[in-house]
Amino acid sequence: MSPADQFHVPDGIYLLSHSVGCMPLAAAQTLNETYLSAWREKGGDAWPAWLGLIDDFCGEAARLLGGRADDYCPQANLSSALVKYLGTLPGDGTRKKVVMHADAFPSLGFAVHALSPDGFDLHLIGAGQDAADPAVWEDALDGDTVAAVITHVHSNTGVMAPVRDIAALCRARGVAAIVDIAQSAGIVPVDVASWDADAVLGSCVKWLCGGPGAGFMWVSPDTVSTLRPRDVGWFSHEDPFEFDIKDFRYAPGAKRFWGGTPSIAPFACALGALRVLNTIGIPHIRTHNRALSAHVLDAVANRLPHGPDPDKTGGTLCLTFDRDTADRAADRLGARGCRFDRRGDTLRLSFHIYNTEEDALLIGDTLSRAVRQPE
Repeated sequence: MSPADQFHVPDGIYLLSHSVGCMPLAAAQTLNETYLSAWREKGGDAWPAWLGLIDDFCGEAARLLGGRADDYCPQANLSSALVKYLGTLPGDGTRKKVVMHADAFPSLGFAVHALSPDGFDLHLIGAGQDAADPAVWEDALDGDTVAAVITHVHSNTGVMAPVRDIAALCRARGVAAIVDIAQSAGIVPVDVASWDADAVLGSCVKWLCGGPGAGFMWVSPDTVSTLRPRDVGWFSHEDPFEFDIKDFRYAPGAKRFWGGTPSIAPFACALGALRVLNTIGIPHIRTHNRALSAHVLDAVANRLPHGPDPDKTGGTLCLTFDRDTADRAADRLGARGCRFDRRGDTLRLSFHIYNTEEDALLIGDTLSRAVRQPE
């Protein structure tokens, strides 16, 4: 079976993997085999099987993204994971500024705003400043900064930040480096351990093709033992099934961030997806993505003299035109059955392993015609 044949792909040309990745055939099978069957056959005795699938999920995440399985903890989404992590940082009130770029996904900014009663203050690097320039971050990281939230790949521009360089600046200043890989995991090779960051937050709903609800966080093993999450529950305990209300002990690793009774089903679906992507290989997916993207960029090069640099962007082509051209291009792509989206005058087109060269050539031809003056 070819890589593309391992996914359910909606009709038309699907270019929305930056939003929701296509469902792998393995997702339903894994959901049934690891979650539903245990529930159906064992009822309340299903927990060992369910926790086994969580262990498998963390193992596949480590295989895909680096680090150790014990350094990963399931989460509902990135925003709640960010709130949990920020809640562990020093609370003396002297350092409460959280630095993000204005082009970051708004949800994480909302999460920081909600922590303002605790003294946290969101500081945004201006949208006109280069998110990939470490000097821009260096200027923003002052003595009041407690954390920086670094977006690896920005969803509306495609810009890819040099995480290791920015994390080094943070470390030199005693600032926690927290990385968002929602738009890079599954399409850009990632090795979380090589970045020397403090925490990495991700989701399986996009390029990882695992569906919503299967978020995760990686926590540096160098610091995790010093962190005391406040949003805890019985699955944050060293022994969740001990049930002694007078004796809470944090789990020794990242699982201390887990909380109360966990969701299992989303991670069963995501487990199937991660296994598929690990088998295909992220380098292969990235090479395929860049080859298809090149067809489109070649077709519109004359109208995009400063188009995206494949070496400095993620998997999404973020093509910005003037308003009339963007309207015309969107209409024509829609008429050809393309499933994509738009932010202002920027069209977002994402090629995954289930897209074909024929898809890319059709899109390139359609855009080439659209960017010309109408006849």
